[in-house]
Amino acid sequence: MPVILFINYRSCCSLLFAVFFLAMASGQELRCQISVTYDKIQGGSQRQIFENMQTALYEYMNNQAWTNHVFSYEERIECAIYINLDEQVSQTEFKGTMQIQTGRPVFNSGYKTTLLNYRDKDIQFTYIENEPLEFTISSFTSNLTSLLAFYAYIIIGLDYDSFSAEGGTEFFQKAETVVMNAQSAKEKGWKAFESSDHKNRYWLINNILNDKYRPLRSFYYTYHRLGLDMMAEKPNEARSEMMKAVEQLQTVYRSKPDPFMHYLNILFDAKTEEFINVFSESPMDERTRVARILMEVDPPNAGKYKQMRDQQQQ
Repeated sequence: MPVILFINYRSCCSLLFAVFFLAMASGQELRCQISVTYDKIQGGSQRQIFENMQTALYEYMNNQAWTNHVFSYEERIECAIYINLDEQVSQTEFKGTMQIQTGRPVFNSGYKTTLLNYRDKDIQFTYIENEPLEFTISSFTSNLTSLLAFYAYIIIGLDYDSFSAEGGTEFFQKAETVVMNAQSAKEKGWKAFESSDHKNRYWLINNILNDKYRPLRSFYYTYHRLGLDMMAEKPNEARSEMMKAVEQLQTVYRSKPDPFMHYLNILFDAKTEEFINVFSESPMDERTRVARILMEVDPPNAGKYKQMRDQQQQ
Protein backbone atom coordinates (compact mmCIF):
# COMPACT_ATOMS: atom_id res chain seq x y z
CA MET A 1 0.00 0.00 0.00
CA PRO A 2 1.61 3.31 -1.00
CA VAL A 3 2.29 5.92 1.64
CA ILE A 4 0.83 9.33 0.85
CA LEU A 5 2.81 12.30 2.15
CA PHE A 6 1.47 15.79 2.38
CA ILE A 7 4.39 18.18 2.01
CA ASN A 8 4.31 21.93 2.35
CA TYR A 9 5.38 23.35 -1.04
CA ARG A 10 7.57 26.10 0.39
CA SER A 11 9.31 23.72 2.78
CA CYS A 12 9.91 21.27 -0.03
CA CYS A 13 11.44 23.95 -2.24
CA SER A 14 13.67 25.15 0.59
CA LEU A 15 14.84 21.61 1.28
CA LEU A 16 15.56 20.95 -2.38
CA PHE A 17 17.45 24.22 -2.66
CA ALA A 18 19.54 23.36 0.41
CA VAL A 19 20.37 19.90 -0.93
CA PHE A 20 21.26 21.39 -4.33
CA PHE A 21 23.45 24.05 -2.72
CA LEU A 22 25.34 21.51 -0.64
CA ALA A 23 25.82 19.29 -3.66
CA MET A 24 27.25 22.23 -5.58
CA ALA A 25 29.37 23.42 -2.65
CA SER A 26 30.94 20.04 -1.89
CA GLY A 27 33.86 19.31 -4.11
CA GLN A 28 34.75 21.88 -6.76
CA GLU A 29 37.80 22.79 -4.75
CA LEU A 30 39.80 24.36 -7.56
CA ARG A 31 39.62 27.59 -9.48
CA CYS A 32 42.01 26.40 -12.15
CA GLN A 33 43.05 28.30 -15.23
CA ILE A 34 43.84 26.02 -18.18
CA SER A 35 45.84 27.03 -21.23
CA VAL A 36 46.68 24.81 -24.19
CA THR A 37 49.19 26.09 -26.74
CA TYR A 38 49.92 24.23 -29.95
CA ASP A 39 52.00 26.56 -32.12
CA LYS A 40 54.38 23.81 -33.22
CA ILE A 41 51.58 21.60 -34.51
CA GLN A 42 49.01 24.23 -35.39
CA GLY A 43 46.89 23.54 -38.43
CA GLY A 44 43.92 25.50 -39.64
CA SER A 45 41.61 22.50 -39.62
CA GLN A 46 42.75 21.46 -36.14
CA ARG A 47 42.29 24.70 -34.25
CA GLN A 48 38.83 23.73 -33.04
CA ILE A 49 40.17 20.48 -31.60
CA PHE A 50 42.61 22.32 -29.33
CA GLU A 51 40.01 24.87 -28.28
CA ASN A 52 37.63 22.05 -27.37
CA MET A 53 40.47 20.33 -25.53
CA GLN A 54 41.15 23.42 -23.45
CA THR A 55 37.46 23.76 -22.57
CA ALA A 56 37.16 20.07 -21.66
CA LEU A 57 40.24 20.20 -19.41
CA TYR A 58 38.97 23.36 -17.72
CA GLU A 59 35.63 21.76 -16.94
CA TYR A 60 37.30 18.57 -15.76
CA MET A 61 39.58 20.34 -13.29
CA ASN A 62 37.01 22.80 -11.96
CA ASN A 63 33.88 20.65 -11.84
CA GLN A 64 35.39 17.46 -10.47
CA ALA A 65 34.85 16.70 -6.77
CA TRP A 66 38.39 16.03 -5.56
CA THR A 67 37.48 15.89 -1.87
CA ASN A 68 34.37 15.51 0.28
CA HIS A 69 34.96 18.90 1.90
CA VAL A 70 32.78 21.95 1.41
CA PHE A 71 34.36 24.95 -0.29
CA SER A 72 32.75 28.31 -0.88
CA TYR A 73 33.59 29.96 -4.19
CA GLU A 74 35.98 32.35 -2.42
CA GLU A 75 37.76 29.44 -0.73
CA ARG A 76 38.58 27.58 -3.92
CA ILE A 77 42.27 27.05 -4.51
CA GLU A 78 43.63 29.19 -7.30
CA CYS A 79 45.95 27.40 -9.69
CA ALA A 80 46.99 27.32 -13.32
CA ILE A 81 48.04 24.59 -15.71
CA TYR A 82 49.80 25.55 -18.94
CA ILE A 83 50.05 22.75 -21.50
CA ASN A 84 52.45 23.30 -24.37
CA LEU A 85 51.97 20.69 -27.09
CA ASP A 86 55.11 20.05 -29.13
CA GLU A 87 54.12 17.05 -31.21
CA GLN A 88 51.04 15.34 -32.57
CA VAL A 89 51.95 11.65 -32.59
CA SER A 90 48.69 10.60 -34.24
CA GLN A 91 45.27 12.09 -34.87
CA THR A 92 44.38 11.74 -31.19
CA GLU A 93 47.76 11.49 -29.40
CA PHE A 94 49.88 14.43 -28.28
CA LYS A 95 53.20 15.11 -26.55
CA GLY A 96 54.54 18.18 -24.78
CA THR A 97 55.12 19.80 -21.39
CA MET A 98 52.94 20.94 -18.53
CA GLN A 99 53.59 23.84 -16.14
CA ILE A 100 51.70 23.69 -12.84
CA GLN A 101 51.38 26.76 -10.62
CA THR A 102 49.45 27.33 -7.42
CA GLY A 103 49.45 29.68 -4.46
CA ARG A 104 47.25 31.09 -1.79
CA PRO A 105 46.39 34.47 -0.27
CA VAL A 106 48.20 35.65 2.86
CA PHE A 107 45.94 36.68 5.72
CA ASN A 108 45.29 40.40 6.21
CA SER A 109 47.08 41.40 3.03
CA GLY A 110 46.63 41.61 -0.70
CA TYR A 111 49.64 39.37 -1.23
CA LYS A 112 49.48 35.87 -2.73
CA THR A 113 52.29 33.46 -1.99
CA THR A 114 53.41 30.80 -4.46
CA LEU A 115 53.27 27.19 -3.26
CA LEU A 116 54.26 25.41 -6.46
CA ASN A 117 55.77 26.36 -9.80
CA TYR A 118 56.66 23.07 -11.44
CA ARG A 119 57.29 21.94 -15.00
CA ASP A 120 56.53 18.38 -16.04
CA LYS A 121 58.75 17.99 -19.09
CA ASP A 122 57.44 14.70 -20.40
CA ILE A 123 53.68 14.43 -20.90
CA GLN A 124 51.90 12.35 -23.51
CA PHE A 125 48.20 11.64 -23.75
CA THR A 126 45.31 10.68 -25.95
CA TYR A 127 42.49 13.15 -26.43
CA ILE A 128 39.38 12.25 -28.43
CA GLU A 129 37.22 15.25 -29.17
CA ASN A 130 33.82 15.26 -27.43
CA GLU A 131 34.61 12.09 -25.49
CA PRO A 132 33.90 12.52 -21.75
CA LEU A 133 36.94 12.77 -19.48
CA GLU A 134 36.48 10.18 -16.75
CA PHE A 135 38.52 9.49 -13.63
CA THR A 136 38.23 7.10 -10.74
CA ILE A 137 40.70 6.89 -7.86
CA SER A 138 40.51 3.10 -7.86
CA SER A 139 41.85 2.43 -11.36
CA PHE A 140 43.76 3.84 -14.33
CA THR A 141 41.34 5.15 -16.97
CA SER A 142 43.53 7.34 -19.19
CA ASN A 143 46.86 9.09 -19.01
CA LEU A 144 45.27 12.51 -19.51
CA THR A 145 42.81 12.26 -16.62
CA SER A 146 45.45 10.65 -14.40
CA LEU A 147 47.92 13.46 -15.12
CA LEU A 148 45.41 16.12 -14.17
CA ALA A 149 44.17 14.19 -11.13
CA PHE A 150 47.73 13.70 -9.88
CA TYR A 151 48.46 17.41 -9.97
CA ALA A 152 45.03 18.29 -8.58
CA TYR A 153 45.85 16.23 -5.48
CA ILE A 154 49.35 17.72 -5.26
CA ILE A 155 47.87 21.23 -5.44
CA ILE A 156 45.26 20.50 -2.78
CA GLY A 157 47.79 18.73 -0.57
CA LEU A 158 50.22 21.66 -0.60
CA ASP A 159 47.40 24.08 0.18
CA TYR A 160 46.29 22.00 3.17
CA ASP A 161 49.89 21.59 4.36
CA SER A 162 50.22 25.38 4.43
CA PHE A 163 47.23 25.75 6.77
CA SER A 164 47.75 22.84 9.18
CA ALA A 165 50.69 20.62 10.10
CA GLU A 166 50.82 17.84 7.49
CA GLY A 167 47.20 18.59 6.68
CA GLY A 168 47.64 17.50 3.08
CA THR A 169 48.52 13.88 3.81
CA GLU A 170 45.16 12.51 2.67
CA PHE A 171 45.53 14.14 -0.73
CA PHE A 172 49.17 13.23 -1.18
CA GLN A 173 48.19 9.62 -0.51
CA LYS A 174 45.59 9.91 -3.26
CA ALA A 175 48.27 11.27 -5.59
CA GLU A 176 50.37 8.23 -4.68
CA THR A 177 47.42 5.98 -5.53
CA VAL A 178 47.17 7.64 -8.96
CA VAL A 179 50.86 6.86 -9.51
CA MET A 180 50.48 3.24 -8.42
CA ASN A 181 47.46 2.75 -10.69
CA ALA A 182 49.44 4.18 -13.61
CA GLN A 183 52.28 1.64 -13.40
CA SER A 184 50.75 -0.18 -16.35
CA ALA A 185 50.56 2.98 -18.49
CA LYS A 186 52.56 3.01 -21.71
CA GLU A 187 53.29 6.72 -21.26
CA LYS A 188 56.34 7.85 -19.28
CA GLY A 189 56.57 9.67 -15.96
CA TRP A 190 54.95 7.20 -13.57
CA LYS A 191 57.73 4.68 -12.89
CA ALA A 192 60.82 4.91 -10.72
CA PHE A 193 63.25 3.50 -13.31
CA GLU A 194 62.16 5.97 -16.02
CA SER A 195 64.06 8.85 -14.41
CA SER A 196 67.75 8.45 -13.64
CA ASP A 197 67.80 11.79 -11.81
CA HIS A 198 64.63 11.08 -9.80
CA LYS A 199 62.66 13.91 -11.41
CA ASN A 200 59.30 12.56 -12.47
CA ARG A 201 55.85 12.05 -10.94
CA TYR A 202 56.85 8.87 -9.18
CA TRP A 203 59.74 10.54 -7.39
CA LEU A 204 57.80 13.72 -6.63
CA ILE A 205 55.17 11.94 -4.54
CA ASN A 206 57.78 9.55 -3.19
CA ASN A 207 59.73 12.52 -1.82
CA ILE A 208 56.66 14.24 -0.38
CA LEU A 209 55.62 11.15 1.60
CA ASN A 210 59.16 10.14 2.55
CA ASP A 211 59.80 10.57 6.30
CA LYS A 212 63.27 11.91 5.54
CA TYR A 213 61.63 14.88 3.80
CA ARG A 214 59.16 15.49 6.64
CA PRO A 215 60.84 18.78 7.65
CA LEU A 216 59.77 20.17 4.26
CA ARG A 217 56.16 19.34 5.12
CA SER A 218 56.69 21.21 8.39
CA PHE A 219 58.21 24.11 6.47
CA TYR A 220 54.97 24.71 4.55
CA TYR A 221 52.98 25.06 7.77
CA THR A 222 55.51 27.01 9.83
CA TYR A 223 56.50 29.41 7.05
CA HIS A 224 52.98 30.14 5.78
CA ARG A 225 50.57 29.79 8.69
CA LEU A 226 52.82 30.84 11.58
CA GLY A 227 54.95 33.19 9.50
CA LEU A 228 53.43 34.95 6.49
CA ASP A 229 49.86 34.87 7.83
CA MET A 230 50.99 36.61 11.02
CA MET A 231 53.17 39.29 9.44
CA ALA A 232 50.50 41.99 9.56
CA GLU A 233 49.75 41.47 13.27
CA LYS A 234 53.05 40.32 14.76
CA PRO A 235 55.88 40.91 12.29
CA ASN A 236 58.74 40.11 14.66
CA GLU A 237 57.22 36.84 15.87
CA ALA A 238 56.27 35.95 12.29
CA ARG A 239 59.81 36.42 11.00
CA SER A 240 61.11 34.33 13.89
CA GLU A 241 58.85 31.47 12.81
CA MET A 242 59.92 31.90 9.20
CA MET A 243 63.52 31.70 10.34
CA LYS A 244 62.71 28.36 11.99
CA ALA A 245 61.16 27.22 8.73
CA VAL A 246 64.35 28.02 6.78
CA GLU A 247 66.31 26.00 9.33
CA GLN A 248 64.04 23.04 8.51
CA LEU A 249 65.27 23.27 4.92
CA GLN A 250 68.82 23.10 6.23
CA THR A 251 67.94 19.96 8.19
CA VAL A 252 66.82 18.20 5.00
CA TYR A 253 69.76 19.42 2.96
CA ARG A 254 72.31 18.18 5.47
CA SER A 255 70.61 14.80 5.89
CA LYS A 256 70.64 14.35 2.07
CA PRO A 257 67.73 11.86 1.74
CA ASP A 258 68.87 11.21 -1.85
CA PRO A 259 71.48 12.72 -4.17
CA PHE A 260 68.95 14.71 -6.22
CA MET A 261 66.55 16.11 -3.57
CA HIS A 262 63.84 16.79 -6.12
CA TYR A 263 61.26 18.01 -3.59
CA LEU A 264 63.69 20.50 -2.04
CA ASN A 265 64.59 21.93 -5.45
CA ILE A 266 60.91 22.28 -6.36
CA LEU A 267 60.40 24.29 -3.20
CA PHE A 268 63.19 26.69 -4.19
CA ASP A 269 61.66 27.10 -7.66
CA ALA A 270 58.59 28.49 -5.90
CA LYS A 271 60.21 30.41 -3.06
CA THR A 272 63.61 31.88 -3.96
CA GLU A 273 62.41 35.35 -4.96
CA GLU A 274 60.01 35.49 -2.04
CA PHE A 275 62.76 34.58 0.41
CA ILE A 276 64.81 37.49 -0.88
CA ASN A 277 61.90 39.94 -0.70
CA VAL A 278 60.72 38.85 2.75
CA PHE A 279 64.05 38.58 4.54
CA SER A 280 65.38 41.81 3.04
CA GLU A 281 63.11 43.49 5.60
CA SER A 282 64.55 41.56 8.54
CA PRO A 283 67.09 42.93 11.05
CA MET A 284 70.64 42.72 9.74
CA ASP A 285 71.82 39.87 11.95
CA GLU A 286 68.77 37.78 11.05
CA ARG A 287 69.10 38.52 7.35
CA THR A 288 72.76 37.57 7.38
CA ARG A 289 71.94 34.29 9.10
CA VAL A 290 69.16 33.50 6.62
CA ALA A 291 71.40 34.34 3.68
CA ARG A 292 74.12 32.03 5.00
CA ILE A 293 71.67 29.12 5.31
CA LEU A 294 70.09 29.72 1.90
CA MET A 295 73.50 29.97 0.22
CA GLU A 296 74.28 26.54 1.66
CA VAL A 297 71.01 24.77 0.85
CA ASP A 298 70.27 26.38 -2.53
CA PRO A 299 73.63 26.59 -4.36
CA PRO A 300 72.17 27.52 -7.81
CA ASN A 301 70.79 30.73 -6.31
CA ALA A 302 73.68 31.46 -3.94
CA GLY A 303 74.61 34.60 -5.89
CA LYS A 304 71.17 36.11 -5.29
CA TYR A 305 71.37 35.43 -1.55
CA LYS A 306 74.88 36.82 -1.40
CA GLN A 307 73.70 40.00 -3.10
CA MET A 308 70.90 40.26 -0.54
CA ARG A 309 73.40 39.85 2.27
CA ASP A 310 75.82 42.42 0.85
CA GLN A 311 73.06 44.98 0.34
CA GLN A 312 72.07 44.55 3.96
CA GLN A 313 75.54 45.53 5.13
CA GLN A 314 75.80 48.77 3.15
